[in-house]
Amino acid sequence: TYPSTFGVFEEGVREICELVHYHGGQVYIDGANMNAQVGLTRPGDYGGDVSHLNLHKTFCIPHGGGGPGMGPIGVKHHLAPFLPTHPVIPPVFTDDNRQPFGTISASTWGSASILPISWVYIKMMGDEGLTLASEVALLNANYMRKRLEPYYPTTYTNKHGLCAHEFIVDLRQFKTHGVTEADAAKRLQDFGFHAPTMSWPVPGTLMIEPTESEDIGEIDRYIEALILIREEIQDIIDGKIDINDSPLRHAPHTVRVVTGTEWDRKYSRQKAAFPLPWVSPETKVWPTVGRIDDAFGDRNLVCTCAASMDDF
Repeated sequence: TYPSTFGVFEEGVREICELVHYHGGQVYIDGANMNAQVGLTRPGDYGGDVSHLNLHKTFCIPHGGGGPGMGPIGVKHHLAPFLPTHPVIPPVFTDDNRQPFGTISASTWGSASILPISWVYIKMMGDEGLTLASEVALLNANYMRKRLEPYYPTTYTNKHGLCAHEFIVDLRQFKTHGVTEADAAKRLQDFGFHAPTMSWPVPGTLMIEPTESEDIGEIDRYIEALILIREEIQDIIDGKIDINDSPLRHAPHTVRVVTGTEWDRKYSRQKAAFPLPWVSPETKVWPTVGRIDDAFGDRNLVCTCAASMDDF
């Protein structure tokens, strides 16, 4: 993947590709992070032989919920004779060197419901617009990383202290005080934000990718939420509140909990549900459920079938 999932442009990418080629290998470029490259560079320029271009994220298709993940796969000329064929379209190559892989998809050109959206997006943006989108994605990530620098360490940057289109904030140092990355992720919901990618590609971290889509107001609100979460972590470190009594461990706070008759928490309902001035009842996006047991249930399966339970 380029830029790497660590959020940096690998400076030795050409040398790496050349080494693979020297030993007879081919380089497959994952196009997941093309939103940092469109209009700026091309996978083939730094050594890629094959690359798929994900339409989600980079080309206007939603990213998440399991899909829809699709997009064209581009190859260099020496691999073209091996491209798949389809009964209803003519082959790309008709000479004797053609060694097609055969048919791999019932749909000739992919999803007819998805491809037109990306086509219209590309036509509307044009060359300059697509390049600007890449530049803004890079700018937004570096703006967020720089503002969060006094509060959270970043795992990876280049030699200039910059990231690519995403960056990883490290929360592992707080585990000695009982605070986990899940606490920060769940707490973000109280601000109306979905958590970023958690514990991947580095366990104990949050990988933040603002993309080009968010305006400066939304980005600043996200930053303010993370800064306040850092202050709540500091309260735990300083012994002002125990981790098990903190809003971090009880997050997210649902309407049912906040408006319930009983409230025995060691912090106010306002701190729970409206932690910053711009989190208001009129505009707040409420979490529908609170935290149960995180991944415990996934790792400790229990049979709930009454007939089978009698056998134990």
